[in-house]
Amino acid sequence: MTKLQPLANHYGHDVGNFIPPKETDVFEQFPLLARLWEKAKTYLSVRSNDAHTLYSLSLAQSLLKHHPQADPLVVLPAILLHDIGWSQVDPQLVLSAIAPGAGNKELVLQHEKSGAELAAELLHGEGFDAERSERIVFIIDGHDSRKESTSLEDSLVKDADKLWRLTPHGVDTVMDWFGLTRSEAFQLVESRVSDHLFTDAARFMASAFVAVESANLFEQRLALSD
Repeated sequence: MTKLQPLANHYGHDVGNFIPPKETDVFEQFPLLARLWEKAKTYLSVRSNDAHTLYSLSLAQSLLKHHPQADPLVVLPAILLHDIGWSQVDPQLVLSAIAPGAGNKELVLQHEKSGAELAAELLHGEGFDAERSERIVFIIDGHDSRKESTSLEDSLVKDADKLWRLTPHGVDTVMDWFGLTRSEAFQLVESRVSDHLFTDAARFMASAFVAVESANLFEQRLALSD
């Protein structure tokens, strides 16, 4: 769990007055996303997809800052809904669809098709713009299986989805998916991310995540007592 409260105040003084105002988060900026999340989260309880989706959403928002020409009302709903289709796949088979040395393309395609259908229903239920809905559904229906990108928005969704694997939560999750040490999981995800991104912004973000996780695994860092 993310550390939310301090264990100490070594300085001994209150510095609260020097903290700038908190920025508006993505759900506050786009109320539609908050409504979609409430409907989508019931489909995202498989394979930690709920937390994965929230991290990917935040990464997508960051990527959008570097690509102001992209449509956030395509990118953000698409990344929020991209994995809801795994809810329609047998939970016992989900990891076999993506496991190293295994993989099941049919299950991957099934989750994309099911996700696209569910996304269309959810977006329609919100009275969402029809043209944007069509673009969102198209991105979801191919976000894993389609290796090329068909638009900037598609690229940003694919990049945000992949970048999550390099986050601390991503590495933690992959460790338990496949019974790997942290070092093994990091090596696996790095090999599947860094050379498979579409945008320069995502590549820069990936290099920063790699740097942080590499430092986590330094023998010198592991020998420290926090």
